[in-house]
Amino acid sequence: MEQPIGMLLIVSLVVLFLAIFFSVIPVRLWIAAIASNVKVSIAGLIGMKLRRVKPNLIVLPLIRAVKANIDVDINQLESHLLAGGKVGRVVDALIAAHRAKLDLTFERAAAIDLAGRDVLEAVRMSVTPKVIETPLVVAVAKNGIEVKALAKVTVRANLERLVGGAGEETIIARVGEGIVTTVGSSESHKEVLENPDMISERVLNKGLDSGTAFEILSIDIADIDLGKNIGARLQAEQAEADKQIAQAKAEERRVFAIAREQEMKALVEEMNAKVVEAQAQVPLAIAEAFRKGNIGVMDYYNLKNIQADTTMRESIGDSDKEI
Repeated sequence: MEQPIGMLLIVSLVVLFLAIFFSVIPVRLWIAAIASNVKVSIAGLIGMKLRRVKPNLIVLPLIRAVKANIDVDINQLESHLLAGGKVGRVVDALIAAHRAKLDLTFERAAAIDLAGRDVLEAVRMSVTPKVIETPLVVAVAKNGIEVKALAKVTVRANLERLVGGAGEETIIARVGEGIVTTVGSSESHKEVLENPDMISERVLNKGLDSGTAFEILSIDIADIDLGKNIGARLQAEQAEADKQIAQAKAEERRVFAIAREQEMKALVEEMNAKVVEAQAQVPLAIAEAFRKGNIGVMDYYNLKNIQADTTMRESIGDSDKEI
């Protein structure tokens, strides 16, 4: 009775050991690696488990690399994964670059991946150029006519400048700036319409891909159209502004003239008041002269006769003017 119990216990322990063994060690993955001539040890797989690294994220890309004759080390892949990289994308990028005969090392591919760029997409773009379409660019020629242009930029990824290089937004901004500069330096909008390639040639010769992650292959003007006559509108607005300024100055002169007229009227009234005041002083002066004996009665009557004669002459003159 004790023998069957012992055998059952031994079987249970073996089953438990096998369950723990297969749960800790990915045996199927290890067998697949051995079948693919990939050197992966059981201890290495256990170490990955202890380092909280999923072995399939390392072994499967390593198998693909070995099959593609890519020389990579398992420690490099694990280090890149622990650094937060995407091992599968890096290996696929290396395979694609190897097939396309591009000079791409694991270190550069890992750096591109850790920089936040899709390294596999970059390799594909370096083989198959990408077309970037700019938004509608509005520029004004020297004659004031608005020109609207739409450009398509063909770029190829530059693997040497992917780390630290500017992206597509910079390319679009530089091309738009080049279009505005080229159209703005044209004497007439007719020059641009007759030769749209002029824009492409001038913009392409500016070296707009400097400091970017791309190499510009061509710039093609996809569409070009005319807009508003900005020059005429600006002249009309300037004329309206000059008119308003002239009206304001005329109104200022009118107000000044009215104020001056009022000042002159006040001055006339002031002078009349002084005349009346002076006339009021005449009888007082005559009386003072009588008291001091400076004039006599006959002198006074002669003065009155002269005043009466003067008044009569003024009346006759006024009546002649009315006639």
